[in-house]
Amino acid sequence: MIRALARLAALATTLVGASAHPLGLRLPTENHHLFTGESDRFYMYVDRTFEGETTKPWEGGAFGYTRTPIRLNGEVLLTKFHEGIDIAPIKRDRAGNPLDLITSIADGTVVHTSPVAGRSNYGKYLVVEHRWEDSSIYSLYAHLAEITCKPGDPVKTGSVLGRMGYTGAGINRTRAHLHLEVAFLMSRHYEHWQKTFVGGTNYHGAFNGINLSGIDVAKLFLAHKENPQIKFSEFVASTPAHFKVAVPAKSSEPPDFAKRHPWILTPPADPSTPIHSWEITFSATGHPIAFTASERQITAPTITQIRPTEHNHRHLTRGLVTGTGNQASLTPSGKQLVALLTDDFPIPTATETP
Repeated sequence: MIRALARLAALATTLVGASAHPLGLRLPTENHHLFTGESDRFYMYVDRTFEGETTKPWEGGAFGYTRTPIRLNGEVLLTKFHEGIDIAPIKRDRAGNPLDLITSIADGTVVHTSPVAGRSNYGKYLVVEHRWEDSSIYSLYAHLAEITCKPGDPVKTGSVLGRMGYTGAGINRTRAHLHLEVAFLMSRHYEHWQKTFVGGTNYHGAFNGINLSGIDVAKLFLAHKENPQIKFSEFVASTPAHFKVAVPAKSSEPPDFAKRHPWILTPPADPSTPIHSWEITFSATGHPIAFTASERQITAPTITQIRPTEHNHRHLTRGLVTGTGNQASLTPSGKQLVALLTDDFPIPTATETP
């Protein structure tokens, strides 16, 4: 364990200290109103009826808890998590169909395309892999009318990937938009997790949307515009922590997720310190921010810290956590998320039948 942790610590130090190549981000369409402060022209609105009033708030197209309002104790809470951003079209034909071309936000490689609209709520979508700080981070482009690339294609910032459309669930021509995510791949063994917890047919391998944990991509673009040298690890580390979960250490190695993103890992200051668990820091939306080695001895995933609230935590954590105040526990969906992140489910060996 000591040698493994030393290697990871050295790699993480190298990555943090090195002058990594700039992300080189660019918005994926000609709609640049995110940078002009005209949010109502950048985001595609949602249709909302709440307490008898019908509105079209642009906020529904932003990242985070932007949908499904409820009133609790006189306060309105938005409880449905939107994992990406919905970018409105700039150009339409006479029939109202969007004409906007969709381009890659950064250099990378196309790793997945889904050209059959009915196989996902994303409709026709594709995924591009980006190598940032020796880690793979993924951008997802959804609701397309047309995909013009294929897996294996290398792309540059601004390379055309397809054309905007309105394929997928709950969208019509009027609300045509690009749904964009920038995300972590949670597990390399997603298909086995799905067989264990969900069932059903998976057409997308590891690039199923459930296995991609999105970060606040609009904030990333704004942070990059302010500082083009920003590192992805710096952006992730700046995300506000909402809760922490300790998970038992299953072996002498850190979880695979931490090994794939070494900059997210904090080993013990003293390599001889016994590691009995890993404490994972999560954002309010459930994406991982940090992995920290811990001496805490536990037998099951346990919440060790949470931001107090007078409301039930499930409303503020997309149902991952329940309880109020300082009292909190993982819900079944929260336990499944932790299992996905830590590969805590049956994974057949190479000699076993899938």
